[in-house]
Amino acid sequence: MSESNNIFSEFDRMLGRDAKESQLKQKGHVFWLYGLSGSGKSTIADKVERSLVAKGHYIKLLDGDNVRTGLNKDLGFTDADRSENIRRIAEVARLFLDAGFVVITSFISPLKEYRDLAESIIGEGDFTKVYINASFSTCSERDVKGLYAKAKKGAVSHFTGKDSLFEAPSDSDEDWILDTEQFSASESTEELVNKILPIIKKI
Repeated sequence: MSESNNIFSEFDRMLGRDAKESQLKQKGHVFWLYGLSGSGKSTIADKVERSLVAKGHYIKLLDGDNVRTGLNKDLGFTDADRSENIRRIAEVARLFLDAGFVVITSFISPLKEYRDLAESIIGEGDFTKVYINASFSTCSERDVKGLYAKAKKGAVSHFTGKDSLFEAPSDSDEDWILDTEQFSASESTEELVNKILPIIKKI
């Protein structure tokens, strides 16, 4: 007998999300920041979290590097592992969403199918994709973590944008776009916070 046949979910008996949102006085939502390494995802996510917390909101920030040192430390960077990485973190994000939190994530999420997977788990109405736009050459020049230099020497395998594909959003996608080549992290943060506030404000 499959182990899953012995699992009986209790979701219908638990206190609902509406009650949590009412207590927190906000509307839960997941904002999924994605882009190349060095594009500014983590910097902006951190600034957005601090700005929203200062305004009295309850936020959970989920960062790619942090998650890979704990929950997903068993995963590599093959396509299969990247997909599983996104699946797991989307499930975690959904748990925080159900608790009424506003969730800010920062993951490369290189393929559209990965982002679509996260959206299918979380739910279209509770999920906003935010593309942090910076070219491979710009990110290579920044090279905050030294990864581009290592990749150039062949010391990093499956490096996104070099050995592994990165798919930017198409014109038909409704993803929000922050251009960190044209605007600073502070300017991008202000733009994003101003877009987020009307969505998470509970009436």
